[in-house]
Amino acid sequence: MRIRIVDAFTDRPFSGNPAGVLLLDAYPDDDWLQNVAREVNHAETAFAHRLPEGGEADWALRWFTPATEVALCGHATLATAHVLHTTGAHAGPVRFATRSGVLVATPGADGWITLDFPTAPLTPVEVPDGIAEALGATPLAAADTGPAVGDLVVELADEKTVRALAPDVRALGRHSARGIIATARAASPDGGYDFVSRCFFPNVGIDEDPVTGSAHTALAPFWSDRLGRPDLTGLQASARSGLVRTALRGDRTLLAGRAVTVIEGELLA
Repeated sequence: MRIRIVDAFTDRPFSGNPAGVLLLDAYPDDDWLQNVAREVNHAETAFAHRLPEGGEADWALRWFTPATEVALCGHATLATAHVLHTTGAHAGPVRFATRSGVLVATPGADGWITLDFPTAPLTPVEVPDGIAEALGATPLAAADTGPAVGDLVVELADEKTVRALAPDVRALGRHSARGIIATARAASPDGGYDFVSRCFFPNVGIDEDPVTGSAHTALAPFWSDRLGRPDLTGLQASARSGLVRTALRGDRTLLAGRAVTVIEGELLA
């Protein structure tokens, strides 16, 4: 069985967010899927299999962290679409049947792949007590993403503050179902991106996620409202770093990125 490691939201190996991708004939039992994801030990491993023709989707898709199955994952969806197109397993737009509904990935002639995801509903909330101490920085504002995403978005003073964060990730886990998205406006309007973010998800076994597509379904409306534009570019400023183009379209958010296959091998278990 072929297994691939794909770096997503980047066009350079060893940057962006790595995901394991396996194309299957059908889903084995969940324990096997979880064990493979634990063995791969990246933020997510994606498992996909082809569906019968004539349905609402082309492929079934599930995502597992080393600790649990998740309901939505952007970078592993991008990685799976990249594998399907580069191997010839699927041509043109691909419709994935997932726990978050049907998600469409459309390849572009420029090498970018655009994902059509549900927009996260944002609800402004008071900054929770204790989160400044856990982050090591004082948020200016906060918003809840609701149960579909399960994150708390916190706006910080500036890009420098986001980049310098060294949080107590265990303490952060007490403040949301999945984790914390820390964000700020880009320091320069000429830097090639409009906002920065970092994402900490200790409750699903990921202390810091390198580049998080699902988080940008919340960051897109958050920053589109503040900047007055529906089309933006976000830089996730982790150690690996990556760019996500966002386009807010009402209750849908388009996320675009590139991907590169770094490792391909045989799974023997």
